[in-house]
Amino acid sequence: MKKLETAITFAALMLAASPALAVDTTKVYNSGLLVLVFVGICALFVVSQMIPAIIMLVGALKGLFKNRKVTTVQALEKNVH
Repeated sequence: MKKLETAITFAALMLAASPALAVDTTKVYNSGLLVLVFVGICALFVVSQMIPAIIMLVGALKGLFKNRKVTTVQALEKNVH
């Protein structure tokens, strides 16, 4: 029962405090359309650089695990003969 009281009190405090944390963005953000276009182009550059990096990471991981399998099979064959 004590946990329920604590949860209700916490929820009431959070609901009461949420309007105080709200901000009117029209007064804070007054940049123009060109700033948004610039930020969008920067984000496009970042994403376009991440795609080849992810492809190289996947290729490196495939190569790493492929060599382990071959090495393990070769080691087992040497031990059998």
